[in-house]
Amino acid sequence: MGQNSVVEIDPTTPLLIGRFPQGKVTFRSITQAAEPMNEFDEHKVVKIEDVTDTKPDYLVISGLIHYERDIQSMFAQARALCSPETRLVLTYYSSMWRPLATLASKFGLRRRVPESNWLAHEDVQNLLTLEDFELIRLDQKILIPFYIPLISGFVNRCLAPLPLLRTLCLLNIAIARPIGYAAPKAEPSVSIVVPARNEAGNIEDIVKRLPDMGPDDELIFIEGNSTDTTWNAIQEVQQRYGSERSILIAQQDGKGKGDAVRKGFSIATKDVLMILDADMTVPPEDLPKFYNAIKDGKGEFINGTRLV
Repeated sequence: MGQNSVVEIDPTTPLLIGRFPQGKVTFRSITQAAEPMNEFDEHKVVKIEDVTDTKPDYLVISGLIHYERDIQSMFAQARALCSPETRLVLTYYSSMWRPLATLASKFGLRRRVPESNWLAHEDVQNLLTLEDFELIRLDQKILIPFYIPLISGFVNRCLAPLPLLRTLCLLNIAIARPIGYAAPKAEPSVSIVVPARNEAGNIEDIVKRLPDMGPDDELIFIEGNSTDTTWNAIQEVQQRYGSERSILIAQQDGKGKGDAVRKGFSIATKDVLMILDADMTVPPEDLPKFYNAIKDGKGEFINGTRLV
């Protein structure tokens, strides 16, 4: 990589990029860049909107996975900066080391940092796949993360790469390439089914916050034996917002969420079916991630978790 064009995204130190003669850095926001930018030579900093013009050979995301609130969106931003020849380089720690890292920080052996994400390799690969990256290489490094004369160098250089021992390594280095440059297909429309019981206070917010996805989406509210004014709220939003978007409403015949969902599916008319809980534990703003995954052929059934 010595003579290649390398751009590191949101670096916190110039130590890495300083090793590359053609190395550059970029920051995704001015606020984010204000303090660390002072540590870099001015000619090393490139505006995020100009990165594509530089056609980097490598984009580097070093350690950000542990602090990023929305990792998938970060990968989507990186994907937009890639040319077909660009390679994305990720570094992140093994989740097996989380207890040791916590102890080291507690006893002052390591700087305290707000690491909120410790992802398994499978999670990282899935998120890359969702944003049109293909994982092409995964290396594991460093069994002893501190210096012991004669020992640490030998172990990290000679023993760490061995098949069994490398699964215990601290540092993961993943390399991915962008894929999916085929001609765009016609976009499907979505039926969003919202089973709602005793959620009167959320109904209007759902309509306001739900983003557009397909060209002709429909929102289907199924009220389920509520003891509050949920049904009245549903009828009101249909009257108020029905001219802006397609809103279908119904009351379920049986009981339970499953019955309400089946009722909604029975009156749905669009290509893709989605379920959004009326309590909005999954924010409506996240639905395009599921839509893009199924639209782009990443699966026939897309399910998500709030635990990653």
